[in-house]
Amino acid sequence: MTQQFLRAGCVLALAAACGAAQAQQAGTFSVRAGFTRIMPQTKSGDLSEPSFPHTHVDVGADTALTGGINYMLTDHWALDLPVGLPFQHSFYGDGAIAGVGKLGQTKVVPATLFAQYRFGEAQAALRPYLGLGVTYSKFFKNRSTAALTAVTGGSPANPTTAHIDNKWGFTAQVGFVWNFSERWFLDVAYYKSFLKTTAHLSSGQSIGMRLNPNVVAVGVGYRF
Repeated sequence: MTQQFLRAGCVLALAAACGAAQAQQAGTFSVRAGFTRIMPQTKSGDLSEPSFPHTHVDVGADTALTGGINYMLTDHWALDLPVGLPFQHSFYGDGAIAGVGKLGQTKVVPATLFAQYRFGEAQAALRPYLGLGVTYSKFFKNRSTAALTAVTGGSPANPTTAHIDNKWGFTAQVGFVWNFSERWFLDVAYYKSFLKTTAHLSSGQSIGMRLNPNVVAVGVGYRF
């Protein structure tokens, strides 16, 4: 009886591997859905005058529902386009104004197109990959708080607002795909984006920021 179970297990494992082989060849198209967390590693410059010396900002993390579209150009090379809802990041006082709290918030859509290289044979169920992509970050729906108005010398009748420059950057990626059936798979990835931008205030001041976020993305996908 034990030998029969072992034989059955081997047959199932072989069938799963064969199914995975069919699912990972050149010309395969897939979609996925899950979530992504963006964690900025902020280093800001000084707020331009008039301001206290060493007036900096920090940027909080956010998680959003995301997904992606992937196309296998060959058995190893793929194009990957993450998609999803906008991320919302809050800005906080740092440096000389570390105690003032939240200064504002913004929404951002980081649009990235990756070229990926997947290791291992096409029939492998588990395939690590490396990716490199170009990212365009669009900031919109900027909101400011009374704390920002106070820091910049404004008034309730004339509150300070902010505009953030949209910027290009690049993103490196490492991850893996686990094909747990012929069609379904799990995709887990870590990104490192390199991004600099500048916030311009209605008071005439500005502040440069190097965001360089760490990003973690997890998704469950279906391969056609």
